[in-house]
Amino acid sequence: MAEKIVVTSIGILSAIGRGTTETLHSLKGLKSGLHYPAHLQTIHANDFLLGEVDKSNDELATLLGLPIGENGYTRTTLLALVAMQELMQGIDKDLLQDEGFAFINANTVGGMCSVENMYEDFLSEDYVGDNVQYIDTLDCAESTLNVARYFGLKPFTATISTACSSSANSIILGARLIRHGIVKRAICGGCDALSRFTLNGFNSLKNVDKEACRPFDQNRFGLNLGEGAGYVLLETETAAKERGAEILAVLSGYGNTNDAYHPTAPSPNGDGAYNTMKLALDSAGLAPADINYINAHGTATLSNDAAEAKAIERVFGEQAPLFSSTKPYTGHTLAAAGSIEAIFSIMALQQQFALPNLNYQTPMEDVNVRPNATLTNASITHVLSNSFGFGGNNVSLIFSKA
Repeated sequence: MAEKIVVTSIGILSAIGRGTTETLHSLKGLKSGLHYPAHLQTIHANDFLLGEVDKSNDELATLLGLPIGENGYTRTTLLALVAMQELMQGIDKDLLQDEGFAFINANTVGGMCSVENMYEDFLSEDYVGDNVQYIDTLDCAESTLNVARYFGLKPFTATISTACSSSANSIILGARLIRHGIVKRAICGGCDALSRFTLNGFNSLKNVDKEACRPFDQNRFGLNLGEGAGYVLLETETAAKERGAEILAVLSGYGNTNDAYHPTAPSPNGDGAYNTMKLALDSAGLAPADINYINAHGTATLSNDAAEAKAIERVFGEQAPLFSSTKPYTGHTLAAAGSIEAIFSIMALQQQFALPNLNYQTPMEDVNVRPNATLTNASITHVLSNSFGFGGNNVSLIFSKA
């Protein structure tokens, strides 16, 4: 039997809090982080509710001991660094220096949040500023490099950008590196900051709701965008026990597919989601009935929720487990969604609850499954977490009680 891959440390930052304590308090208190943005510079600031982290770039820099002002760090990287602070607490850095360690980071728009604010300056013929350094941040790997440098990590590094499944894919890659003996440990996750580029792009697709999103509701209209970062430390069970680490959860299974149906829409019957969940169950050696809770992708867009609900119905039949989307809490954090919601899944295991699908009122007409609408105490042994991205890139992760 293959050795278990376990989670031994986590770090999280989102619109509902910094760190696991604040985050858990918000989740239990049914506190949504959606609000009109205070930091994103956009003409739509009073039009759309967003899951914006309630700290300015200077406030994030202060938490990190960095100079305020133009310090060379984008908001994307600052979010990642603050989330990583929590994960790194109590970790011997010597464990993260040698060839037995990997850092797998994910994001989708790199430093666009900084570059777009300086666009007109870049075009000016008499521009003499030093902000040209931010042009390099358009490479998504820039945040990976800066996080590694900040914490003095010297590992194998990789950057993944597969739209909304990015950080879920980073967890799979880290697990595979460990499973094949290439490394003993891997920090995996992702980060994304809000940008006008992202908001305007999704708005052009008519996918953004001006009110709080309503996943799996018949009257859903679209998503709320968000920002944040989430990271997990993976290692073998043996390696964790050797250093006396607390095991938070077991990554017991995962699946990845690409249905390649459409650039921005899923297969209407949920074929990609169905195949991915089945792969994850098979890799974990579990039956559908073993899953106690599903943290659904649930973006609240018309096509995505319909496809995912149909896939859940196909996999689990009339005995579907409790499921919900947590995006009404944080907004859709894009590349960070998979790892943030993986952490929510681990919290569900530790706290023995199924999270509620906020704002749900009216059942969808074309499926029989219904999301969990209240915070529900339940016996949770296995949680399935879905993340589905543009282009049909689908990921399902299964976390099990340690």
